[in-house]
Amino acid sequence: MYLPDLAELDAAAATVYAAMPPTPQYSWPLLNAALGTEAWLKHENHTPLGAFKARGGLVYLQRLAAREPGVRTVVAATRGNHGQSVAFAARRHGLEARIFVPFGNSVEKNAAMRSLGARLTEVGHDFQACRQHAQQVAASEGWHMVPSWHPDLVAGVASGYLELLRAQPDLDLLLVPIGQGSGICAAIAARQALRSRVKIVGVVSHHAPAYQRAFRAGHSVEAPVSTVLADGLACRQPDPASLPAILAYADDVLAVTDDEVARAMRLIYRATHNLAEGAGAAAVAAAMQLSEAGTLGQRRLGLPLTGGNVDASVFGQILLGP
Repeated sequence: MYLPDLAELDAAAATVYAAMPPTPQYSWPLLNAALGTEAWLKHENHTPLGAFKARGGLVYLQRLAAREPGVRTVVAATRGNHGQSVAFAARRHGLEARIFVPFGNSVEKNAAMRSLGARLTEVGHDFQACRQHAQQVAASEGWHMVPSWHPDLVAGVASGYLELLRAQPDLDLLLVPIGQGSGICAAIAARQALRSRVKIVGVVSHHAPAYQRAFRAGHSVEAPVSTVLADGLACRQPDPASLPAILAYADDVLAVTDDEVARAMRLIYRATHNLAEGAGAAAVAAAMQLSEAGTLGQRRLGLPLTGGNVDASVFGQILLGP
C-alpha cells in the first residue's frame, strides 16, 4: 500500500501551519511518576478544534478545491471531531458543510460543529448506520462526501506525529488510539518517512474491539460496539482503506475498558490539568495498563492526547471517581 514520503508530508504540514501552529509535547513529572517511566504527552487538545482531526480536514479540502473547483457542498459522517475538521476547513474555502451524526451524539460536539457553520442532521443508531445514510444523501444530491479515511487526511494528521518524533527522536513506544484509522496510519506514515525505530501500538476500546480482532485475524472483522465513554473509538467494522496499513505496519493493538479510560482521564487532569475526552485518553489508559501489568519497563513513551472535547456533565462525573 502507498505511504507518502517525507517531502509529501512536509508539504501537507505547510498547509496545516497556514491555519494553526504546531502543538506542544510535554513530559509531565506527575504523569511520569504514575507510569514509572518517561512519557511525552502530545497535546492535540491544543489545536483550534481541541482535537487532532483539525489537521486532516485542512489538507483534504485544500487539495479537493484544487482537484474539483466546482464542489460547493461537502458532507461528512462523524461522532464529532472529524465533522468539526470538515466544517472548519470548509468555512476557510467558502463551502457549505452538511454533517451527519448518530442519535445520542455528544451535545457539546454537536454545538461546536454548528458554531463552525455546519448544518447538522442526527440519523442512525451508530456511526456505520449514520455514514451509510450520509453517503446516500450525498450521492442523491450530488454533494461531495468526505470519507473517514483518505490519504490526504492521513497526510495532514501526520504533521502532528512529525512534530512529536522530530522533537523526541528516541521514543521507544508510541501508543495511538484507533477510531477509523487515520490517526494510526498517520503515525505509521511519519515513522516510515523519518526512518524511526519507534514501535507503534494501536489502542481500541474493549467495548469496540473490531480493529484488535481484525489485527489478530489478519482480515476485517465486525464486532459489536457498547462503549459509552470512548465515543471516538466506537467502530463496528474497520475501514477497508485503513486496515491494510495497520496489518502491515502496526506492532500490536491493545484494548482498554471504559473504566480504564475514566481512570486515565482523571490522571491526565490531575497530573497535567488538561481535559481529555474518552478517545483522547486511550493512549494513557493503555500505558497505565502496561505499567500495572509490569510489561512497560523503562521504555520512553509517546502518548497523543488526541482530543479534549468532552461534555462538561460527563467529565464532572468522571472527576468524582477515585
